[in-house]
Amino acid sequence: MHVGDLENQVREVAQGGTTQLIVAGGDGSVHEAVNGIMAAGGDAALGIVPVGTGNDFAKAAGIPLDWEAATTLLARRVADGAHARNIDLGKMNDRWFANGAGIGLDAKVTQIARSYRWPIGDLVYLAAIFHAMLDGIATPEILIESDELRWHGPLTLANISNGPWVGGMFHIAPMARNDDGVLELLLAAPVTRRRILQLLPKLMRGTHMHESEIVHASVRRVRLSASAAVPSHLDGEVQPLQTEFEIEVLPNMLKLL
Repeated sequence: MHVGDLENQVREVAQGGTTQLIVAGGDGSVHEAVNGIMAAGGDAALGIVPVGTGNDFAKAAGIPLDWEAATTLLARRVADGAHARNIDLGKMNDRWFANGAGIGLDAKVTQIARSYRWPIGDLVYLAAIFHAMLDGIATPEILIESDELRWHGPLTLANISNGPWVGGMFHIAPMARNDDGVLELLLAAPVTRRRILQLLPKLMRGTHMHESEIVHASVRRVRLSASAAVPSHLDGEVQPLQTEFEIEVLPNMLKLL
């Protein structure tokens, strides 16, 4: 199966009147399923059996990470006719995201991690960070504007979180909730390779929020303009290089079984 195949299949069955869909996969599969459902009008409810590498969305949504437990829970909820939960989604330009968006270094790391075929689980993202640092830490000029925050200058990364985890092992936005009607915007000012190594353990534990390089705001809508095309990702899915990013939260948009 190629990238986009699952999204197209989900869109087709949702347009055909299917009201409940269950997808087994990781965050990439969730991303495609969400975009397929939303392209079909957003009426179908989604169930997730997490069998991916990071399963960041499953953790944020309180879904058991053991696939057998998740399957049993889903079967029980469907059989009992349980009501679907409504959770927030984010949207960047013309694409939806369930767990988070990243611009800059974390997108570069994601791209490198996706190129690996090593059976090392979450550690693939840690290896990708060290690989990314070999090329130097790019700090493009970025203008960021929202009602809550304005930034203009060089930037290592901008992360927009709907859930608290990214890359499986990084607790990047401990305050994030996917049902509170806001996204958590985290910016990292330019840092050296040595400083990144110092920050990594804090990022894993979620204790980085008061570090001097970190800027945080809870936002409903934000616009980012970069001086040159920069990498980005949505739910770990690498996007084409872009300079303009319009990001917003859509409260209660996804029905989750």
